Amino acid sequence: MRVIAETSDDVDRWFVDLYDQHRGPVFSAALRLCARWADAEDLTAETFVRAYRAAGDYTPERRAQVRPRAWLMTILWNLWRNRARTAARRPPPAPLTEGVDVADPGQDVAGAAERNETGERLAALLEQLSDAQREAVVLRYVADLSISEVAAILGVPEGTAKSHVSRGLKKLRELTQGGVR
Repeated sequence: MRVIAETSDDVDRWFVDLYDQHRGPVFSAALRLCARWADAEDLTAETFVRAYRAAGDYTPERRAQVRPRAWLMTILWNLWRNRARTAARRPPPAPLTEGVDVADPGQDVAGAAERNETGERLAALLEQLSDAQREAVVLRYVADLSISEVAAILGVPEGTAKSHVSRGLKKLRELTQGGVR
């Protein structure tokens, strides 16, 4: 993993390094939140657009102090929550047939199908958690953030964040063992 150009006065170079290092984790967290590929792509793109705009106002010293993953996840979470609030105030759209994801021609088709099936199963399991538990589990294990970072992003005490993660994992275990529905 490369170190982000911390002392650079060039915002563009700093941002490219930031994007290269964190686009995967940000997209993965967005996908676990949205459960739809296209929505996750939109949310990820908007996260990086917002980060780029904010970085333009930062001094080189402030950019050097940014904890990139936690900062990006905070932006992602705020965007997702705003979208969820907006969607709750609107009537549901007319049903559309779900689009088909096209496989990458350089990718192993069997492996891609297995990963897609696993991802869909995980998304379905995560949807069965409460919002607080899902958010905490995704931030902790998909975004690989510390409990203190999860607590800061969710705006709760660390003990509460630990509790949400623990209860979410317990419920996921029960769901995968066929216990709770």
